[in-house]
Amino acid sequence: MAVKIILLVLFFGLMVGVGIVCRKKAADVHGFVLGGRNVGPWLTAFAYGTSYFSAVIFVGYAGQFGWKFGVASTWIGLGNAMIGSLLAWTLLGRRTRIMTQHLRSATMPQFFETRFDSRGLKFFSSLIIFVFLIPYTASLYNGLSRLFGMAFDVDYTVCIVVMAVLTAVYVIVGGYVATAVNDFIQGIIMLFGIVAIVVSVLKINGGFAGSLDALARVTDEAASATPGVFASFFGPDPVGLFSVVILTSLGTWGLPQMVQKFYAIKSENDIHKGTVISTVFAIVVAGGCYFLGGFGRLFDIDVGAQGYDAIIPEMLSRLSPVICGVALILVLSASMSTLSSLVLTSSSTLTLDFIAPVLMKDRDNEKKKLLIIRIFIAVFIAVSAVIAVVQYKLNVTFIAQLMGLSWGALAGSFLAPFLYGLYWKRTTKQACAACFVWGSALMLANMFFKPYFPSFLQSPINCGALAMLGGMVIVPLVSIVTRKPDAELTDSVFACYDKKVLAPVKDVLGEEE
Repeated sequence: MAVKIILLVLFFGLMVGVGIVCRKKAADVHGFVLGGRNVGPWLTAFAYGTSYFSAVIFVGYAGQFGWKFGVASTWIGLGNAMIGSLLAWTLLGRRTRIMTQHLRSATMPQFFETRFDSRGLKFFSSLIIFVFLIPYTASLYNGLSRLFGMAFDVDYTVCIVVMAVLTAVYVIVGGYVATAVNDFIQGIIMLFGIVAIVVSVLKINGGFAGSLDALARVTDEAASATPGVFASFFGPDPVGLFSVVILTSLGTWGLPQMVQKFYAIKSENDIHKGTVISTVFAIVVAGGCYFLGGFGRLFDIDVGAQGYDAIIPEMLSRLSPVICGVALILVLSASMSTLSSLVLTSSSTLTLDFIAPVLMKDRDNEKKKLLIIRIFIAVFIAVSAVIAVVQYKLNVTFIAQLMGLSWGALAGSFLAPFLYGLYWKRTTKQACAACFVWGSALMLANMFFKPYFPSFLQSPINCGALAMLGGMVIVPLVSIVTRKPDAELTDSVFACYDKKVLAPVKDVLGEEE
């Protein structure tokens, strides 16, 4: 107990200290929300990775999908690395940085407004972000509470209050830069922590070979009659596995809190470095989490009574106090980094895209905007904490279902419009609006009218994957049948890609003299 408490005190002190040190770089809206667009590759890559992987992944998804797919769930982590990190940085990173700076947009709704000359798109997208980021934020607390309850036997409400208050302090004081620096520190903890935890858990059953052999002997007629299926390459349900890979990997392309990381990166060279760093981080952290979850069936867990969210905490309860303390800090790091990213995105979107245009006549009043953003950070954290307590007490749903609803709605609404908006001049505002309606309405219908859906689509995971893939078809189809955008507008928007710049020979090959 002493080891755990010392680790937590040191961790919390470091997080708050970073917020205080970075407060000078959050003196205006531009610095508070985007870090002055001057953030380097390591901070940006770690901010991206730690916002990506939270307690939802480590406790909720790793436990649930490791149980369902066995060691094949590792493919989810690898998909996160290759599609959600490498491909996302390659296709979105550079173009997002260039176009958002050209359009002077600090949020995704501002991008839609200036890219398509539509205030309606800005307000509609802001509303979607406000509604669907809240359940995602609330889901972060649940996984953390499971581990704290196991380690300290403290009330769930206490866990939520401590995490919420400390996150609020460093985000409100230091803004994006404090968040990015803390994300880097938390990312280092996650990298070393997941390796130590995986090695320790495997030792319980005789190392990797022994654990894999034991897993091959596990049978579950309800899942599959095939012997050794949980130790096989694709597990008992390859189609279901593919849906999870799509949702958790492709989904990041349309999540505002993820895409916004590209707005702040410093330079061209930093994008290339960030791509490599982010991908390696995802391979270790996401791959390690899902690989760990794949061995959950080796532990005595009554999933029917305890739920999937109890699997990882039960595995960790078998470890030494030091490793258990590391696990607590790891999950706390993952949760706080994602929470800080979500509330910063939510509050800046609400302030800059809703309140400022409607209620603030003096748009240059930086101090007033900054104050409102900070107030709403506190409000969002408080609301999400209350929802988390209510959700836990009433046992409404699993962590993975909450996250699936949010990811499906946000990515289903924004992925296709944002991607096509960066690359295709013919994309229309009507197509964007149609995709907004499609993604958000489909996931709301899945939540309220689940029994009327086909059995495969009753899962918010599968339904979210459909929302994203459907959007990729809806946007081009609606764009083709609706009026072509104004040529002067699109030429002006895409002019940023044709701008000529001078570059040193070390970065660009020169001509022969």
